[in-house]
Amino acid sequence: MTNEALEGILPIWKPVGFTSHDVVAKARRILRIKRIGHTGTLDPQVTGVLPLCIGRATRLVEYIQELPKEYEATLKIGLATDTEDASGQVIEQVDQVHLTEEQVRKTLHSFVGEIEQVPPMYSAVKVDGKRLYELARQGVEVERKSRKVTIYSIEILETNLEMNHPEIRFRVRCSKGTYIRTLCVDVGKALGYPAVMSQLVRTSTGSIGQEQCLTLEQLELLQQQGGLSDKLIPAETALAHMPTVRLSEGQTRKALLGQKLTLTPSEQTALMDAAELNYAVYSESSRFVGIFQWDRDKRELQPVKVFS
Repeated sequence: MTNEALEGILPIWKPVGFTSHDVVAKARRILRIKRIGHTGTLDPQVTGVLPLCIGRATRLVEYIQELPKEYEATLKIGLATDTEDASGQVIEQVDQVHLTEEQVRKTLHSFVGEIEQVPPMYSAVKVDGKRLYELARQGVEVERKSRKVTIYSIEILETNLEMNHPEIRFRVRCSKGTYIRTLCVDVGKALGYPAVMSQLVRTSTGSIGQEQCLTLEQLELLQQQGGLSDKLIPAETALAHMPTVRLSEGQTRKALLGQKLTLTPSEQTALMDAAELNYAVYSESSRFVGIFQWDRDKRELQPVKVFS
């Protein structure tokens, strides 16, 4: 397989000190392929799962970005920084913190569900065309609109409450766009203390976990040995959360030409009241055809992304 023929999802374990763009640039140099995209920004000091899309799989980046993420974070209570993580300047501090396990447990679990978050100033969110971190570096603070995110679960992994500045390590599964830094700050506020995120690791994106990931060193070695294709995850695997539609041979031919599909009455019935609009479409032989959108009014499947 030539490099240009490589296609799929390449799960990378992002090292500390690299931006997500740095990882893409490094992978491009190793693989000598231009068509690579990442599926969700990680701050330089954060390590963890960073799926890269290669070749035509780059067309699915937006869908992979929508998948839930899982993190392991360490929350330090008793001090706050301007960046909400350990890389910033300390802006508030208390000498001692007094908390019980029960207080910590109840407070953390109270954040499960849909919550409102105000994006931190040190973030890539744009306000009036400028990224917040650019304004923050200029010493400018602007009002940010809160936005809804979902915390699916929180599990406490370890607590060290005897320290002057207690630490709580926890695992969190959350929706796209959740700032774990901000979650840590908000948990601290709920406990009555300043707080900061001192460490963060992304342990999964959707169903892609650490055990599937390659380090950049392993990537380079596999590329030299010619064994990289075995480590690529088929692009459609990332769409496992999406409902599916199976097509007949005739329908598949039309779909691969990018044509709209009129379904039989029984096929329509299955989709009529469906809450989902996007479907992963497969042929009878389980070949991935693409993503199609169900138009309820016209009762037809319309092509969004076709993999011909």
